Amino acid sequence: MKIVAVRVTPIAIKDPALLNAAGVHEPFGLRSIIEVVGANGQVGLGETYGDAPVLDLLNRTRDSLVGLSAFDLNGLWARVLSAAPQTNTGHVEMELAPGSLGSNLVNSAFSAFEVAFLDLQARTLGIPLVELLGGAVRDKVAYSAYLFYKWDASVDPEYAPDPYGEAVNPQQIVAQAKQMIDQYGFESIKLKAGVFDPEEEADAILALKAAFPKHQLRIDPNSNWTMATSLRVAEKLAGCLEYYEDPTPTLEGMAELHKATGLPLATNMVVTNWAELKRSIELNSVQILLSDHHYWGGLRATQALARTCQAFGLGLSMHSNSHLGISLMAMTHLAASVQHLSYACDTHYPWQSDEILLGGKVPITGGCVHLTDKPGLGVELDRDKLAELHEAYQHCRIRTRNDVAQMRCFRPDWTQVKPRF
Repeated sequence: MKIVAVRVTPIAIKDPALLNAAGVHEPFGLRSIIEVVGANGQVGLGETYGDAPVLDLLNRTRDSLVGLSAFDLNGLWARVLSAAPQTNTGHVEMELAPGSLGSNLVNSAFSAFEVAFLDLQARTLGIPLVELLGGAVRDKVAYSAYLFYKWDASVDPEYAPDPYGEAVNPQQIVAQAKQMIDQYGFESIKLKAGVFDPEEEADAILALKAAFPKHQLRIDPNSNWTMATSLRVAEKLAGCLEYYEDPTPTLEGMAELHKATGLPLATNMVVTNWAELKRSIELNSVQILLSDHHYWGGLRATQALARTCQAFGLGLSMHSNSHLGISLMAMTHLAASVQHLSYACDTHYPWQSDEILLGGKVPITGGCVHLTDKPGLGVELDRDKLAELHEAYQHCRIRTRNDVAQMRCFRPDWTQVKPRF
């Protein structure tokens, strides 16, 4: 079944003032929405980053896919690779969002098209996408409450109001967790750290432990702590953490930390490709890999990654970015197909107020996204909302994510230092 048209639509979605090791989220996040139209009239959907270099490669590739079979994923790979620029495209190297790394550009573009191709295949066959991935081993996928230190929207008129308000101390973090858990039913909690004094951030985990004694807890400083700080916080939080995510930089640093503490360490930063995975296994740097099909090369590549993790005794979960429902459903179908899924997955989805799907946002109940028997990803585009968010993109000042530059709008002397604490 041949492809007759491919559409790539950049959009801008409202994003709150979420703080992290690199600075603060800008008031808009960028996404690219992919539509692959088959000769039978069915349309496969994909979603990925909207930063300028990724969008450029999507557009370079788009027209070459017309006439290709929707089942020819090798042909898709060849066309993405052929269209990729041979020189540096000026990418902002944002380790907090590995999909923005120049080294992951081809995988980021391929994965978006691959999801759309697979969605089109499944719609054509009249089956849920998970069946193309070998079938579902679970009918629902657990996600975690993803907490952030954040400023209230009143910090700048560019930010849209959000339901969570300010969170700059342990009490406000606990209140944020309660609000999110009450609404979505999450049974595990992750705190994005690396922002304030590490002792204060550890106090927030202790406050969460007291407030939610049955929930699994994680903390993620995005490699913003020295070894000494990482060891000190590990001691303070002994017995509190499900896993310790990216506290300190480099594979060697993580290996040293694990050897010293015995704590299970997780990452989406020091292992983002197969070469880094090989070195991590050799060094015993991390024990849990946070996969992400957006930059690991798609759904089937991530299945191979899951099998590799299982073979080497590594735990597996999923990393998240500021995404909408197409990505959430791709993550869910993928996670439902993977036997070796050790932990609830991350998702930013509760932070995003915008959506481009008919019927609005994908439901999260009991902390889980549930599969349906609808064909493909099981979602449809709301074309009016797509047009609205595309117009927002056209009027948006942002073309490539830069949390450092955004922080400098508030603190002109801000510099990105790693590790900071």
